[in-house]
Amino acid sequence: MKDFTKEYFTMTEEDAVDYAKTRMEFFQNDAELTCKEIGDGNLNYVFKVVDTKNNKSVIIKQAGPVARISDEFKLSPDRNRIESEILQLQYKLAPGFVPEVYQYDPIMNCCVMEDMSDHEMMRTALINHKKFPLFADHISTFLVNTLLLTSDVVMDHKEKKALVKSFINPELCEISEDLVYTEPFYDCPRNDVFPATKEFVQEHIWNDSNLVLETAKLKFEFMTNAQSLIHGDLHTGSVFIKEGSTKVFDPEFAFYGPAGYDIGNVVANLLFAYSNAKFTIADEAAKKDYLYYLENTIRDIIDLFIEKFSRTWDEKATEPVAKVDGFKEYYLGTILRDTSAVAGLELTRRIIGLAHVKDITSITDPEARCRAEKMCLTIGKSYILNRDTMKSGSDFVNVIIDAEQQLLEEAE
Repeated sequence: MKDFTKEYFTMTEEDAVDYAKTRMEFFQNDAELTCKEIGDGNLNYVFKVVDTKNNKSVIIKQAGPVARISDEFKLSPDRNRIESEILQLQYKLAPGFVPEVYQYDPIMNCCVMEDMSDHEMMRTALINHKKFPLFADHISTFLVNTLLLTSDVVMDHKEKKALVKSFINPELCEISEDLVYTEPFYDCPRNDVFPATKEFVQEHIWNDSNLVLETAKLKFEFMTNAQSLIHGDLHTGSVFIKEGSTKVFDPEFAFYGPAGYDIGNVVANLLFAYSNAKFTIADEAAKKDYLYYLENTIRDIIDLFIEKFSRTWDEKATEPVAKVDGFKEYYLGTILRDTSAVAGLELTRRIIGLAHVKDITSITDPEARCRAEKMCLTIGKSYILNRDTMKSGSDFVNVIIDAEQQLLEEAE
């Protein structure tokens, strides 16, 4: 048995079982443990340890010094501490919407948390065209509670600045700065463009100097706007879901940044599900029904966020100038603007950049995939360039409708 108390090493499944026996107090003495490495993400190792005798299980998540997606990304294992502390804070701010963290180990750079195997990955569920009528209500509550309640509007300013210091996350932020804001907007060697889409990308993205300028502005806003403690990577692969329950996890990209970053990521990833449904569901009635559901979900997330944000602001704001007439509306407007921009960035970078999404890559018909990618890019570009006009859920949905019509006319 290896020593877990001296220095870090990357664990195997056998090591994870030994770790559970010797470094945790979760399982009973008579536990019969098995383990499977279930991580399918880009960065970490995730072990599910099960006591088959007493029907108990736990997740051990370990952060390595390099990303699993590529050795080019050298990462600080401190991201595991950040994730553990963020989840514990979010557990208090938005109870019921994140998994419980049981312990954090700074030597092995791992955290132990609640097993959510009774839920399923939301991205997978949406690819299978499942519906979750409560998701908009759940995620909008999570977003308001975690974003507004960690801002200067509500927090004591010195306490907030201490959190900014504690959750500074330069290595993970650099990944976002490169993969989200920079590389998709020029012919970067690290990009991975579907061949059938490349001509469209060249013409409509890389050759559009105005778009490139706007993304440059957005990059510097991302780097300098310490507004709220954001999740930083809130896509549908970071949500476990089942009927009546939504759990947000994997906040290792968390830091103090623009609040709209999280909301925009949610919107964009619902649009990947929308694109998948549009180009994979054969039955026209079923397709129309599912697209209608996703449109309404996007609309409701924005409108419920606005409603709950306004109410919580009135109840919780402590900053004196937050009560100045018109300031709340101004502040909320900047968040919606950033939401639109980030939705556009995410839609673009997941098509052009290094890290794709299964919603799109699982479309097996090359022509259908190309059309889906063009739709995502067209919507994304509009969200970026027209971000100042996004004021309601209907505004976000209307961009989808307009993009579909535009692409239809170009194809005729």
